[in-house]
Amino acid sequence: MGVSGYLLDLDGTVYLGERLIPGADRAIAELRRRGRRIVFLSNKPLHSRADYASKLTRLGVPATEDDVIHSSYVMARYLARRAPGGRVYAIGEPPLLAELEAAGLELCEDPRRIEYVVAAFDRTCTWEKINTAFQAIRRGARFVATNPDPTCPVEGGEIPDAAGVIAALEATTGRKVEDVVGKPSPHTVSAALERLGLPAGEAAMVGDRLGTDVLMARRAGLVAILTLSGVTRPEELEWAGVKPDYVIESLAELPELDAELNG
Repeated sequence: MGVSGYLLDLDGTVYLGERLIPGADRAIAELRRRGRRIVFLSNKPLHSRADYASKLTRLGVPATEDDVIHSSYVMARYLARRAPGGRVYAIGEPPLLAELEAAGLELCEDPRRIEYVVAAFDRTCTWEKINTAFQAIRRGARFVATNPDPTCPVEGGEIPDAAGVIAALEATTGRKVEDVVGKPSPHTVSAALERLGLPAGEAAMVGDRLGTDVLMARRAGLVAILTLSGVTRPEELEWAGVKPDYVIESLAELPELDAELNG
């Protein structure tokens, strides 16, 4: 049936930090000219969807808030459906908290009343935050997380991501995280395909991580496309447990692959 829509990872795929991957803007413009539907995905809960859309537009890729699906949005959607108006404590930064509140959830810091603890990428994480989450989980609060990434790619390297927060809470509470809604979770796939208005069989995932982007595509029945513009090196493919359907150097090569997929 071909590929009618693309789920595009952001960090390491469309841009690195404040630098657009060379040719990404022209590639996306060409795909849109061909009528392909595009949604942008990020596991990073550090910004609002509007912030991501503004950044993309500033870098030369016009986008709206509705074009972006990120782990904060998926988490808010997840909790609002399972515990409408529920009391939530999040180890996270203000954009995540705002997304949770916008979904009708109550932000709570009393461990005796917290129903859900959310672990996320948080550059302001403190012992006090870990302790509040610890006390709530030990009292029976549910334990979920936005994303499983160990690191986040940035210009010049990588920085610690949400996996460190998850590990701290698992190690201290003796509880395993119950659900992680960001990539490679089916929760993210569901939200993205709903936005595209396409079945999995007509969509492709393009990203730079084998353990999130490619794994999610494989599990969901999407075409899996790995780009080497981010954290994955070519030699890793030799021993990787999950392999992509296609490998491209960068997003600049995607229009050529799209022609092949729809030929």
